[in-house]
Amino acid sequence: MTVLARTIRATPHRASNEAWDVIVALLAPNAGPAREELNRVTGIASALITSEVPKDDPIVVLGAGPRVRIYCVFNEDAVTGDNAREEKLPSSPTDGDWSMSLPCPEEDLTWVKAALANKSTRITARKVGEAVGAQSDRGEAQVVASTAINREVFLRP
Repeated sequence: MTVLARTIRATPHRASNEAWDVIVALLAPNAGPAREELNRVTGIASALITSEVPKDDPIVVLGAGPRVRIYCVFNEDAVTGDNAREEKLPSSPTDGDWSMSLPCPEEDLTWVKAALANKSTRITARKVGEAVGAQSDRGEAQVVASTAINREVFLRP
């Protein structure tokens, strides 16, 4: 699986809602339903960026093309921009069917999940440290587990 990563400069270089705006522009560069859906969760996403969870646990987008992981840098790293990588993606991962997983501190998970459910069907939250894209990965694992190789047929001359 191909993975693209971007690192966005957050506080104090830019406010958390401005960092979210940069993320939205990367993921959905054109006006449309995907951009509208991402904009509906601005407050929730900004709160998570403010808590600095996407520093080590990425925001993950699964959709058209490669998996996209988005991290944020904070404090001096955000000011200097040395580790930032904000350039445009080769294609929009929100074209067609897509989903997003936001990392969330365990103590906020209940309210964040409920708030996201009221605003989006594609954007969910996962506990910090939880496997990225666990739902999708489980689906892939089920396909792999249900696929058996018949060695006798495979090794037949």
